Amino acid sequence: MPGSNVVIVESPAKAKTINKYLGDDYTVIASFGHVRDLPARDGSVRPDEDFAMEWELGDRSKRHIDEIAKAVKSADRIYLATDPDREGEAIAWHLSELLREKHLSDNRDVQRVTFNEITKSAVQTAMANPRAVSQELVDAYLARRALDYLVGFTLSPVLWRKLPGSKSAGRVQSVALRLICERESEIEVFKPQEYWTIAVGLTTPSGVGFTASLTQLDGKKLDKFGLPNREAAEAAVAKIRPQSFAVSSVERKQSRRNPSPPFTTSTLQQEASRKLGFGATRTMRTAQKLYEGVDIGGETVGLITYMRTDGVSLSQEAIDSARGLIGTQYGERYVPAQPRVYKTAAKNAQEAHEAIRPTDLHRRPESVTAYIGQDELRLYELIWKRTLASQMESAVLDQVAVDIASPSKDVVLRATGSIVVFDGFLKVYQEDRDDAGDDDQQERRLPAMDQGDALSRGDITPDQHFTQPPPRYSEASLVKKLEELGIGRPSTYASILQVLQDREYVRLDKRRFIPEDRGRLVTAFLENFFHRYVEYNFTAELENQLDEISDGKIDWKTVLRDFWTAFDVAVNGTKDLTITQVLTTLDNELGAHFFPTATADGHDPRLCPVCREGRLGLKLGKMGAFIGCSRYPECRYTRPLAVANDENGEAQEGPRELGNDPETGLPVTVRRGPYGAYIQLGPLPVAADAAPPPPPVAEEKPADGKKAKAKKKPKDEAPKPKRVSLPKGMAPADVDLDTALKLLALPRAIGNHPETGEEISAGIGRFGPYLKHGSVYKSLTPDDDVLTIGINRAVDLLAGAAKKASAPAKTLGDHPKTGKPITMGSGRFGPYVKHASVYASIPKGTEPDSVTLEQALELIDAKVAKDAAKKGKAPKDADLAKADGTEAEKPAKAKKADTKKADAKKPAAKKAAKAKAAKDAPAEDAAPKTKTAKAS
Repeated sequence: MPGSNVVIVESPAKAKTINKYLGDDYTVIASFGHVRDLPARDGSVRPDEDFAMEWELGDRSKRHIDEIAKAVKSADRIYLATDPDREGEAIAWHLSELLREKHLSDNRDVQRVTFNEITKSAVQTAMANPRAVSQELVDAYLARRALDYLVGFTLSPVLWRKLPGSKSAGRVQSVALRLICERESEIEVFKPQEYWTIAVGLTTPSGVGFTASLTQLDGKKLDKFGLPNREAAEAAVAKIRPQSFAVSSVERKQSRRNPSPPFTTSTLQQEASRKLGFGATRTMRTAQKLYEGVDIGGETVGLITYMRTDGVSLSQEAIDSARGLIGTQYGERYVPAQPRVYKTAAKNAQEAHEAIRPTDLHRRPESVTAYIGQDELRLYELIWKRTLASQMESAVLDQVAVDIASPSKDVVLRATGSIVVFDGFLKVYQEDRDDAGDDDQQERRLPAMDQGDALSRGDITPDQHFTQPPPRYSEASLVKKLEELGIGRPSTYASILQVLQDREYVRLDKRRFIPEDRGRLVTAFLENFFHRYVEYNFTAELENQLDEISDGKIDWKTVLRDFWTAFDVAVNGTKDLTITQVLTTLDNELGAHFFPTATADGHDPRLCPVCREGRLGLKLGKMGAFIGCSRYPECRYTRPLAVANDENGEAQEGPRELGNDPETGLPVTVRRGPYGAYIQLGPLPVAADAAPPPPPVAEEKPADGKKAKAKKKPKDEAPKPKRVSLPKGMAPADVDLDTALKLLALPRAIGNHPETGEEISAGIGRFGPYLKHGSVYKSLTPDDDVLTIGINRAVDLLAGAAKKASAPAKTLGDHPKTGKPITMGSGRFGPYVKHASVYASIPKGTEPDSVTLEQALELIDAKVAKDAAKKGKAPKDADLAKADGTEAEKPAKAKKADTKKADAKKPAAKKAAKAKAAKDAPAEDAAPKTKTAKAS
């Protein structure tokens, strides 16, 4: 019987943990995330009806709501304990609305409780201090959801009509895409500028060497481009060579470096990307597991506080715990005199939540190694170190700058260095940086010197440099940029970046975002026809208005009206827009990208390579954009939407020869096939005097019209050339001969396993790059390189695979119709449930351990129905019986039909039996039987 108190949370894992903290009088049940949303069709938000919104239960939500309703019927109080952020408040509101509609909240106390961490004390404190659902936060959610719907479902159809091949547009998604495309345009137009630096080797009177750089020449201070070319550098070297040098000044100063604040959602995503190589989605998924609870020695506890937060503050309890641990572990020198108090710079941070921190700092990473996976451990260690370091003493550095001059002061050199006098927080943690410039100097120690010391000159080394274009965005730097501009919410960045990749608008290459041509087309279209709605300031201002709604400063429908009035006019303004106008605009906007400027020999990249008369330009078809000739239909030349890479205007589609294999002499080429790019070894080019291959033989048909048997291929047919697919993320244009040969040499031996002594190898198979150890195969992650992965990383990955493989299948119960067991396991394609020969995948986002027998039955029934639909029939009990290996009882008509079929087969069976008997009979009996056959 359910308790008199029902607590509703989002996830089964969270429910399982909280259930252990509350007494028998409480029933904790999961809603499995959002229970309802706007239907994906027109009319879900109706501006003409004062923005009335229509909600719909999710496909899998009905059963969960029924279970909640069943539990609530016998309860006195209902606690909505969903997450403490705006999404959690929205789920709580939806649940309260559904309970109200079903009259289940009548005469029952429905209250909201929030806790920032899943620990016994935090949960019990929250239960003792309930509140009502915040209408201001709900209003902000409704406005945000309506805006996203109106932009997506109004703008996307415009894209489909005017720009075939486009998939969608979004309020924040399109702005993030614009950032990536604009950065790529900056890189394309960037012109490198040459400059030189000169390093001079020097030695102190005590014989210690160091290096100094030229900073002044002929009395003038040199800026970055002071030596613009080789001639200027050589002239400077000539000026330095005859000079003697002495120390002219020594400047010493001490600086302090302070620790970074503890993690917010955004900074956690950035640092996990830099230090761990995690994408935003992977980071948030791993953090969710740490937050919801882990079984540690029989105690289930959340290891970190809530991971969706803009706040950087720590509770007093956490600060005291950190300071105590620092003093015990590292000494009192590392404890600052006063606790460090951090304040967020973000406007309207998520309801003053705490930063992301361990729930107990005394639970060190090494103490939880046995209870959590590798990803969870690495992320927990990162959070633990960052939190502890945030309360440690500053690091102290001695910085030294030494000027060295010639007697005439015509030549001045400078050497700089720094020494860490006290490491402070650096003992535990140092934050990484994105895209450190070439001129960033490493910390180095200089020898002791005093003013007036004579120095001996050594080598003079001129170095040529070129300025570099701005780097492409990584996940970390893009998240940082979006946050700086005030666009979107950090908690939504992971899903936004994933959507851009799923829509094939961008791709990740070496952990950097590169816009696909499809993405550039969409951005160009939106910038030209909906410019206001992809402006950074406009999107950021809309975020500010949403924040004001959550503060109760502005009515949410007022924001929607102001937005919709102007947006509706902009959309209606494109109704009369013709495809020709769109093409002309996009051609002008992207022409420089798809058709680079004329080459030195005067070749026009717009000239059609086939007819030599037409002009190449953008075209639109049912499947999207492509490049075609202006003389269509007379000239039918087309090529995919890609940048031409040769003088004939051909895109990177045909074979590109990389060189010859040094062992076989065969040519190595990179090619593109129906399943993607690949490397091919051979075949050798056909000699000029070789006879051409014979033409294919036409299929012969006998006189009676029956199809002749296929002729066998000749035995001496040439073997197929060796091929290997390019790993995902490796662009064909970036492949050189060395990389191609390494790929062709796969699988490669990495080393022997330290425990078994068996060889571990890496290769590329049907499902991508993999590791092999004995009979165990393990797919590599997107962050691993099949060509460079080492033995330590390989052993780690295989340990996870072995652990998963050794896990026995879990029995959930027996099928009510067949009595056979239903089990749950994990395979190559992820977790699944199984009944007899029916396998049904567990949906993404569902924790396998939380799947019940009822859910498994639903999944199996859906799988049976789906398989039956493919065969063009309705699912029946017979399908399930067949899956179990038993034959269901057939109807009388079916039995009769089967009997007729069997009777029809009898003559043929008899004939076959006679033929077999003739074949198997002794030789002496064969002749008479043959005669009899002829006579008859």
